Amino acid sequence: MADLNRPIRVLIVDDDALVRAGLAMILGGTADFSVVGEAADGADVVAAVDACAPEVVLMDIRMPRMDGLAATELLRARPNPPEIIVLTTFDADDYVLRALRGGASGFLLKDTRPADIRQAIIRVAAGEPILSPTVTRRLIAHLSDTGAHARRRHAVDLLSRLSEREREVAVSIGNGRSNAEIGRELFVSVATVKAHVSSALTKLDLNNRTQIALLAHDAGLTI
Repeated sequence: MADLNRPIRVLIVDDDALVRAGLAMILGGTADFSVVGEAADGADVVAAVDACAPEVVLMDIRMPRMDGLAATELLRARPNPPEIIVLTTFDADDYVLRALRGGASGFLLKDTRPADIRQAIIRVAAGEPILSPTVTRRLIAHLSDTGAHARRRHAVDLLSRLSEREREVAVSIGNGRSNAEIGRELFVSVATVKAHVSSALTKLDLNNRTQIALLAHDAGLTI
């Protein structure tokens, strides 16, 4: 989690130089961010992260040599990886859903308002997901259901690792509940909910709440 008392270190990864310049301009106009580097292809991301130590990566999906999906998976498999926000021109994109399953914290459309881009980076740097379960469900609804049976078996198997209370929390996350709402439903404190979420992430070997929501959806447990 980033130290929000200093500028958030951001790496921009996009094969379009104009997009990179536009994002750098959006972020460079405030003291909240420091654009520490740029890369034009996913194949260059690991080296750029090593050189620049960003806290948040804005990652294009489609790039010529290595796409943002593969680059996201590479980064999230490393120790202490940066948070990743994927960038796309379509909100119903199979690559987006695969990137989210791979550990990205959320996605932004490239025509998102500058103020919303800045707010999304701040939220992700603070450890909050930026993709609401409502948007996740809408995204899933647009996509092919290929492999749904295999995903359900896999999701059910993974969720069996959780305690009963952790499973309840996971289902609530999948249904779009905030920590406060989950706490009220289960008659526990927000701190206890956070502890259950942290434990579930560890047991499931996941990176963030979005992945828990997708897993609950795959298991057929969400409304």
